Amino acid sequence: MSARPRLVDVALESGVSTATASLVLRGLPGPSRTTQHAVRDAAARLGYRPDRAASLLARRRTRLLGVLLDVTNAFHAELVLALDATAGAAGFELLLATTTPRRGDRAAVETLLDSRCEALVLFGPSELTDPDLDRLAGTCPTYVLGRGPTALASGIRADDELGLSLAVEHLLGLGHRRIAYVDGPRGLIATTRRRGFRRAMRSHDLGATARVVRGGATEVEGAAAAGLLLDGPEGPGAPTAVIAFNDRVAVGLVDVFERAGRRVPGDLSVVGYDDSPLAALAHVALTTVSQDPPALAAAVVDAVAVPTVGPGALTAYPLDVVVAPRLVVRTSSGPIASSAPA
Repeated sequence: MSARPRLVDVALESGVSTATASLVLRGLPGPSRTTQHAVRDAAARLGYRPDRAASLLARRRTRLLGVLLDVTNAFHAELVLALDATAGAAGFELLLATTTPRRGDRAAVETLLDSRCEALVLFGPSELTDPDLDRLAGTCPTYVLGRGPTALASGIRADDELGLSLAVEHLLGLGHRRIAYVDGPRGLIATTRRRGFRRAMRSHDLGATARVVRGGATEVEGAAAAGLLLDGPEGPGAPTAVIAFNDRVAVGLVDVFERAGRRVPGDLSVVGYDDSPLAALAHVALTTVSQDPPALAAAVVDAVAVPTVGPGALTAYPLDVVVAPRLVVRTSSGPIASSAPA
């Protein structure tokens, strides 16, 4: 007998066919009460547990969602928690593959494919091109968070241009006109947010004062950007408010500003992006834009659960799902200082 008892072992032990044993263990009608007792007693004696994976594979379903994420990204962690709750309620399980300095997007995705995931959910893949994503989607339904669709892969994202518009409108309402934006790393998400910032400023005839500063995705890069802003000329051209690519960059900005004697928000207002748990800490209290992780997670699970090909398909494929972000106002933003030049 194998180390793990099989259905055939239960059938032999109880003196019935494997088909009958299967009916009993799945709780289906047919076998007599005596047969039911015999099969269940045999399963208990042998310590039999159903092989869920084999059963699902036999039905061509694994109920596994393969998730690619960056283990150092706090927003990705928040998304995983939201996705786990929503997916679990729909009968799916998550299989996580993280990128690291040693292992990039491609290697992590291969791990998910080898595990026969029913669909792939990719959080902002940085190495995969559109043709890469289309090849993946041709093998396994693929949903990319943070961007629009490719020819075959679905896109599920927050409306980042709207998110930057909300941040700009908030600061304008506080009297700010000279607003700087600290850019993100190379990639589609950073490009979309930068475009949203510039478009929002131009819509208020402030394009000439819309300064974009080199940044990145971490506190270290936020600190470096703060240094660039502090080294700039004081006076009428100096920004009175800064919007950051994400919350981590914003925290780096605030740290350097305050060490340099610049009060936040008294001298400079700062707005982040993502509404990460870090932003909500009492001593950080960062005004930020929330991408609404529960809504993004629900969109993913809805997309996976609804048939997208074949007869009876309810929606077109690939999907382009856009979720509206929302502004979360805390104390890192405030009215422009009365002493600031107009």
